[in-house]
Order: sequence, then structure tokens, then C-alpha cells
Amino acid sequence: METLSVDLNRETGLRLLSRMVLIRRFEEKSAEMYTKEKIRGFLHLYVGEEATAVGVIDCLSNEDPIFSTYREHAHALVRGVDSSKIMAEMFGKQEGCCKGRGGSMHLFDVEKFFYGGNAIVAGHLPLSVGMALALKKQKKSNVVTCFFGEGAMAEGEFHEAMNLAALWQVPILMVCENNLYAMGTAVKLSHANLDFVQNGLSYGIESVFVDGMDVWAVKQATQKALDYMKTFGKPYFLITNTYRFRAHSMFDAELYRAKSEVADWKKKDPITHFKNHLIEHKIISEVDFQNIEIDVGNEIQQAVDYAENGTLETISDLEKFIYSE
Repeated sequence: METLSVDLNRETGLRLLSRMVLIRRFEEKSAEMYTKEKIRGFLHLYVGEEATAVGVIDCLSNEDPIFSTYREHAHALVRGVDSSKIMAEMFGKQEGCCKGRGGSMHLFDVEKFFYGGNAIVAGHLPLSVGMALALKKQKKSNVVTCFFGEGAMAEGEFHEAMNLAALWQVPILMVCENNLYAMGTAVKLSHANLDFVQNGLSYGIESVFVDGMDVWAVKQATQKALDYMKTFGKPYFLITNTYRFRAHSMFDAELYRAKSEVADWKKKDPITHFKNHLIEHKIISEVDFQNIEIDVGNEIQQAVDYAENGTLETISDLEKFIYSE
């Protein structure tokens, strides 16, 4: 963000910053609720990666479908899925966005065009290509965005999806959130070629890297990708180089990376850097940031209260929704 763009005005700056803060505080509260055993099962947090979700989704229309991984709280929040319904879902309450049956890894909201939350690594990539093909056949102008980690790029579904996306020329933005460790294996130990751009170019898909710790850079790269897609009617591959500050999941002993490395990456905190940039250029003030923290804190407390007061499903209803009627 060395060069200040005239497009980065107060309204945009506050919007991007507040969404990143919402993600961070929501994830921190989720971890707290997990330690209190209010949230059970698996929990994968997005702390440190906020710039990618916010930068990408801010460029999309509300009717552009989004597919995501099991680390999807952030994507759901930015898309506009109600934070109270997300928290209730993780509490296993019927008031959750999936009636408490999906939990942390399976958030879904068809009204928000948010299609998961998928627990199978790379399993949603073919689904997203299918959705993009449907949009093309329906002659709609919307684009599908599919988020996945670099771990998914080692799966066969990634190559199948990229091949079909290129073959059918469907409107899909493939976004790889490269956080360097997948579930717990360093990327250099799992990928023979670390130049991931080549993975897209090999299928004839326009592909670029972007600094995933810089929300403004991600937003600009995403807008460029969307402009390209709408001009040429082709898919696009965006790789955001980012880093998760927390372990893969709450069960992860995190023995595969040095604490000093994590500390070094925290110096690149996307929220701190963007906030400082906005204040330095007098786009916002420190008071504005404090107000964001207050508003976000109130929203998250409301979400927790909503989840706490929600209702568990009765035993007599456990057989519902197992088979389609």
C-alpha cells in the first residue's frame, strides 16, 4: 500500500477494516466458547487470513455464489450470513443457519448464495464448476467464487475442476488461500512446484499471485480478475499468499512450525497494517477504530447471547432431514 489509491476513501476503508475486525473478534470468541465446551466437534479459525476473505468478497455482487472450505466462518460473515445464526449453528442450536446440524464446518445459507462450508478437502471444487456451468447455460452475468487452501491443490479434484473450468470456459474465480501449511505439512514438502501460477496457466487459465496479508491489494487483484472474466468470459485463478496465526484446528498441537516464524508473520497482521495505513493518511481516526471495536464487540456479544438462548433439537426430530421428501 505504498501508493495510496484515490479509490480508497473513508467509506471503503471503514467497511474493509470493520469486516476484518468482525472476523478476528468472532474467531477469538469462538475459540473462547470452544474452551468452555459451548462449541463441540472441530473448529478451524481464520485468524490472520482476514484480508483474503474481505478483499475478495467485497468485489462480488450479493448474488454471486460462494463456495468455501471448512475454515469458512469469515467468508460467511463477509457474505452477510447473520453472525448470530452462525454462532447458534456452532452451538448446535435450531436457530442456526443449518438448524444446528452443520456446525462449524458446514455453514450454508441459500438466501445469501453461500453454498458452504465443505469438510472434504477439495470436494467443493467440482461443485463450484458445476454451479458456474449452470450460470453460463442460464445466460446469467453472475460469477462463482471458490475458496480453497493450497492443500486442496494436491488433490485430484483440483485438476479435474481446473480442466473442466477451462474446457467449458465457465465464469468461476478460483481463489487459493495459500497459508503455507495446509493441515500441518509445509507446502515445500507437499508440492513439487511452488510456482502455483503455473498450475493455472497449464490449463490456459489466467493466474496471478497477490499478497494475501494486504486487503487493498487483494481487492484490487480481485476486481482486475472480475473485469477480465466479464470481458473474455473465461475463468481466473487467484493465489493469495497468507498465513494463519493459529493452529490448523483446536486439536492441533502445532509442532510443525517454529513459534518464531508465527511471531514474524504476526508483524504482518492485515488488520494492524491496514488500520495504520488509514490513520497515517488521515482517512480515518483512532476514534473511528475504537468505535469499530465497540460495534463489533456488541454484535458478537449479541451473537453469543442468541446462541446461548437457542434451543436444542428434540430427540423425536433427529430423523428429520435425513432423506429428501
